[in-house]
Parts: sequence; C-alpha cells; structure tokens
Amino acid sequence: MSKPTIGFIGLGIMGKPMAKNLVKAGYDVTVFDLKQASIDEVAAEGAKGASSITEASKDADIIITMVPNSPHVKQVVLEGDDCVIKAAKKGAIVVDMSSIAPLVSKEVGEKLNEKGIIFFDAPVSGGEPKAIDGTLSIMVGGPEAYFETIKPVLMVMGASAVLVGEVGSGNTTKLANQIIVACNIAALGEALVLAKKAGVDPQKVFEAIRGGLAGSTVMEAKAPMMIAQNFKPGFRIDLHVKDLNNVVETAEKLDMPVACTDLALAMLKELQAQDCGSLDHSALVKISEKAAGIEL
Repeated sequence: MSKPTIGFIGLGIMGKPMAKNLVKAGYDVTVFDLKQASIDEVAAEGAKGASSITEASKDADIIITMVPNSPHVKQVVLEGDDCVIKAAKKGAIVVDMSSIAPLVSKEVGEKLNEKGIIFFDAPVSGGEPKAIDGTLSIMVGGPEAYFETIKPVLMVMGASAVLVGEVGSGNTTKLANQIIVACNIAALGEALVLAKKAGVDPQKVFEAIRGGLAGSTVMEAKAPMMIAQNFKPGFRIDLHVKDLNNVVETAEKLDMPVACTDLALAMLKELQAQDCGSLDHSALVKISEKAAGIEL
C-alpha cells in the first residue's frame, strides 16, 4: 500500500523538525508557513514548498497543522478564502497537532465533519529536542475507525501515539500534561535552590534523588539546565503561559478550582513581565533564586 500524501502547515520550533522527520521517512510532504525561509529549509530536505494553505492542502490525504494557539487553528482551518476546509478533498483527514482549547478542537471538528473531512486533535509533549529526534508523546482525540490510518504517520514523529477518546480528548490530555509539567518544574527549582541556600551542592542533590520517587522525565531534562543556568528554549515560557491559560479557561467552564495551576501560572507570568517569556520554562527556577537571593 502506498503511503498517504501529507500537507504540513506550520513550521515553527516544533513543526519544522516534525515535517523533516516525515520527509526522511519517505512521505510525500508539501509544506507551508508564513516564513518563506522555513519553507525553503524543509524543502531543501525533500519536501515540496507551497505558496498557500490551499496549495498545501488540496491534494493531501492527511493535512497536519502545527500552529501556536486556538485562534491560529481556526484561521488556518476554517477562515478566509485560503483555508483547509475550502481546499481539502472530501475524505481527507486533518490532524491538528497544536496545543489549543479542547472546545475549539470540538468546534473545528464539527465544521470539518459537515464537509466530509475527518478530524483529530493530536497535541504533543516533549519540546524541541524530542521533535528533532522523533520521540514526542502524542495524545490523540478523534474517531477510532480512522486512527490506524494516521498512527503510522504519528509514529514517525513520536515514540508513542495514544487515542484517548473523541475529538477534544487529545487537548484535554495535553492540558493535564501541562499542569503536571509546570508544577513539577516549579517544585524542582524550589528544591534545588533550597539545597543551595542550605549549603548543599544542587548537582549532588540531583544525583542523589533522580533514581527515587521524585525522579522524573522533567527532572532529567530540566535540573541540568537549571544548574547550568542554560535557558535556551526547548519549550518557551510564553507557550506554557498559553497552555495554562487554556487550563484555567477549561476549568472555569467545568466549575473546578485549579490551585496548583494558578500558582504556576502566576510564576510564569511574573517571568513574562521580566522579559523572560522567550526563555525555556526551566527558567521558573529564577523565581526561587530571586526569593532566596542566590543563583544555583
């Protein structure tokens, strides 16, 4: 069986390496982004460059979108003359891999379904490093009957792709993920700063506890960055603020308090106010460092 043709829209910090991995895996990929340089970079590896969303979408069996937030997804997929819903052929599958509000995913899915287009929301976790090496965790919401069609494509970009429910479930799962990650990073920073303030080497603390119950993927990725004061973005603070704002919005609709999220979001917003929004979210340690009057 021949591989499906793919249209890929959105070549940012995550989308670009994801599209490159699809090309390397032998898929026929047509790419579009607002930045011509990004199109050219992926095209240099074997993709076809498109001049519009329409061009990237019209012949594709599977259309992947990877853009910043809910309004961008609606704009790319539903709005204006140059959009996916007007270009995609009947029976095409749209996979939105952006991290957006679950209710927007449901809205987009309903409108696509009315046109005979299948929709999945499939946000990812792992940041730029895992996007580059193709080991993202992919959380999928959508119709079970078509999941096996898209799963081989997803597994080029990820180490796992799990169907968690109907449309919107993927982004609900991503919101849960982002709560855990943000609170974990904040606690990790506070713990390492406490150790430093008490005169204990944070590197030794990391080595001592990483194999125990406190150990985690977050700790493995972020503790070395905090200790080295290396905040080169794998996942920017600005993006985590966006995700936690979506958590708060969703929780309000569910009439549910999210105290830990509220605290982590306030810390991230404080860093934004200090012009740190473009830094990696491991820079949350700066909040504890400032309060303690030391750096790791």
